[in-house]
Amino acid sequence: MKTTTVLLCGVGGQGTISAADILARAIMGAGMQVKISEIHGMSQRGGAVTTVVRFGDDVKSMVSDLGCADVVVSFEVTEAMRCVSHLAQEGSMIVNVEHIKPLPVLAGKARMPFKGEDYLKDLGALLVPAHDIAVSAGNPKTMNVVLIGALSKRLDIPVEVWEEAIAGRVPPKTVEANLAAFHAGRAYIDTL
Repeated sequence: MKTTTVLLCGVGGQGTISAADILARAIMGAGMQVKISEIHGMSQRGGAVTTVVRFGDDVKSMVSDLGCADVVVSFEVTEAMRCVSHLAQEGSMIVNVEHIKPLPVLAGKARMPFKGEDYLKDLGALLVPAHDIAVSAGNPKTMNVVLIGALSKRLDIPVEVWEEAIAGRVPPKTVEANLAAFHAGRAYIDTL
């Protein structure tokens, strides 16, 4: 099996790192090798968070060059636009339709990108209203697991393995809500 690269990007507090951990657990549960590289930046202050997860039978490095990500999962539209250059030519993007204003925009020194969702859609990105789906599934804090559910439709890992990875990572009292969010994310992708 060739090495597959997934890049997860978002803003601090969105659960990007937890999602990457669930992904890594599912990969290991499926019997594959996995390597992870995280960039936290100023994540606790709402800055960018990027995690690269590479997996396969024999993963040599966790480094991913520009144009090498098979899947980019973005937790926010502007971060998706920043990471387009990482996407492989035949890669796919899953993007949460949330817009979070970065500090330069809040300070009045920059503007939000114009028609970011249209730009991403033209590139073939799958736009997912992850927050709304998480609310419908019972817990708005499970938005990251909604995106993991969407991603799971692109990876050849059995559903049961994903469920075990989620149950093993989230707090015990939130397992049911997170599993509902995961399945809602999967179901949403089926509608696209």
